[in-house]
Amino acid sequence: MPIIVVASKNPVKVQAALAGFQRMFPAQAFQVETVSVASGVSEQPFSRTETVLGAQNRARAAQAAAPHADYWVGIEGGVEPEGDELAAFAWVVVCSRVLTGKGSTGTFFLPPQVAALVRSGKELGEADDIVFGRTNSKQENGAVGILTGDVIDRARFYEPAVILALIPFKNPALFPA
Repeated sequence: MPIIVVASKNPVKVQAALAGFQRMFPAQAFQVETVSVASGVSEQPFSRTETVLGAQNRARAAQAAAPHADYWVGIEGGVEPEGDELAAFAWVVVCSRVLTGKGSTGTFFLPPQVAALVRSGKELGEADDIVFGRTNSKQENGAVGILTGDVIDRARFYEPAVILALIPFKNPALFPA
């Protein structure tokens, strides 16, 4: 059974990674392990470039920490200023010994009160907890879940990005190593 190592202990990220693999490879069973690793970027990445680098760093650090696995998954949430607004999104990087795939989520815009806290140095999950009176929302439905009334929670937000990152693994002949 192939082993997936998710570079996070966050249950939302683990759930999203496994669900993405199961949807792309429904005939395959997977074993999932987790490791906590540093992203090598800011606690709250502030650009798409920094966010994808954080996901890549996490996947590579997971590979170094658990070299016995078959796949390593890094998921990193980030924000980026767009005019006066602050856009939120995430990047996913999936690595194997020979391939790497990348995918991103959709983008949504943060309410001004949340954006102001993030701009002042708070991490998005912390800002959400302050504004919405929550505790540890980033390990539950996250900003996207809070703002959509759970029409899209954080795991469902990440899952399509995992699927997109798995395109090279679904089509290895099109992505030479």
